[in-house]
Amino acid sequence: MDLRSDTVTQPTERMREAMARARVGDDVYGEDPTVRALEELAAERMGKEAALFCASGTMANLVAVLTHTQRGDGVLCEATAHIYEYESQGLSALAGAVLRPIRGERGWISPVALEAALQPTGPHFPPPRLVCLENTHNRAGGVAVTPERIASTAAVAHRAGLAVHLDGARIFNAAVALGVPAKVLAEPADSVMFSLSKGLSAPVGSVLCGSRPFIERARRWRQVVGGGMRQAGVLAAAGIVALQEMVDRLAEDHRRAKALAGGLSRLPGVEVDPDQVDTNIVLARVEGRAHDLVARLAAQGVLCFALSPQEIRFVTHRHISDEDVAWAVEAFRWIRASA
Repeated sequence: MDLRSDTVTQPTERMREAMARARVGDDVYGEDPTVRALEELAAERMGKEAALFCASGTMANLVAVLTHTQRGDGVLCEATAHIYEYESQGLSALAGAVLRPIRGERGWISPVALEAALQPTGPHFPPPRLVCLENTHNRAGGVAVTPERIASTAAVAHRAGLAVHLDGARIFNAAVALGVPAKVLAEPADSVMFSLSKGLSAPVGSVLCGSRPFIERARRWRQVVGGGMRQAGVLAAAGIVALQEMVDRLAEDHRRAKALAGGLSRLPGVEVDPDQVDTNIVLARVEGRAHDLVARLAAQGVLCFALSPQEIRFVTHRHISDEDVAWAVEAFRWIRASA
């Protein structure tokens, strides 16, 4: 079983059928009807005017920053944000952004923390232009940040004249966990990105949403970074099915993640708080070397990911069953007992 990430999900049969039947055209010319249909659906789900289909979430975040900022501008983000830790510092290398990390509270930048980070100002400092938030927050353990928290932080940013971008790669996980429409979580943000290829199981793609003028500018930046695809409707078709059919079932992944956390929490030498598991990500602190434990689990057929020398990440998705969860716990128990 593969618990490394929900990026390992395979497309459903309905997706494969839709891809085979997709009507296509040249998307760089704006002539692919299936891509246009996906973008319209995505914009509606996020409560925005327009959307842009991108090859990946990393590309969509990069395009968003390129659109919001100029070279040398300051971009504030949470200290363990995906854009800061896991996107090869592309915002600095390609957009020329100066990233300023802020220590958060379980992945959330509080209004007080943001206000403090906006000081001091003057010619010695890069002018702040953009705040990047994340929901769910990957490195904090799939935390679902509430609408109230997002709105309070965005309000501080907007009062200071900054734009807000939301990395919502797993925003539908947050929406399902919190029992609110995804557009409620996206509403305070000027732009939002979400992934189709994680828990929603599409094979490729993310979508960037925002105002119509913003997306018009973003379309040029997508072309600059090599993201202009041609008959991309064969990919967009799977994304449409993902949005129509795969959102509500994310609750199953959350339930299994909670069960996995509960099972692991009862093992010696493993520290997990099931009450801190909001969505489909479980972070476990372990005694001993995490990388060694991951290798031993792999030998038992359980794939997971070492985040740090003492931390292992497990991610549930539609290919993980209740029986898989039980076996993962049992395999971990056997390894701990034989250590």
